Amino acid sequence: MSDAHWNNTGVKQASASPFTAYSFLGRWLFALVLVLGTYNPTAYSFVGWVFGENAQFGPFMAMAGIGLLIAWIVFLRATFLSMGWLGIILVAALFAALSWLFVDIGWLKLDSTNAVAWLALIALSLILATGMSWSHIRRRLSGQYDIDDVED
Repeated sequence: MSDAHWNNTGVKQASASPFTAYSFLGRWLFALVLVLGTYNPTAYSFVGWVFGENAQFGPFMAMAGIGLLIAWIVFLRATFLSMGWLGIILVAALFAALSWLFVDIGWLKLDSTNAVAWLALIALSLILATGMSWSHIRRRLSGQYDIDDVED
């Protein structure tokens, strides 16, 4: 049996691959590379490169910046469209509460600014990955499609 269906205009179309934990992991890894590639507490990021001591603006730096900007727009647009402000605030609040739990049980010290920065960057990447995956997750949980998912 083929993994395809007929749409309402009589055209045979391939079905989307099923959403799995690996699908979310792939989105999260890409979001993590995007976030940490843009900024992290080490000197190994775009921000560290641009503001480094011997930084000279050139075509490689411009191309990297434009590539990062495109990726950020794709992730942010998908996140805002799928989750909205309320969803983003709720997921951010969940990660804030989780961070509070880590501080409360002693796994995270607030005097370590690097640890807090890494935790915030990882949380941001998880928020972006959740936003990129939310339509799939909601469809699996509720059976409801987003308007963008319905074929013409």
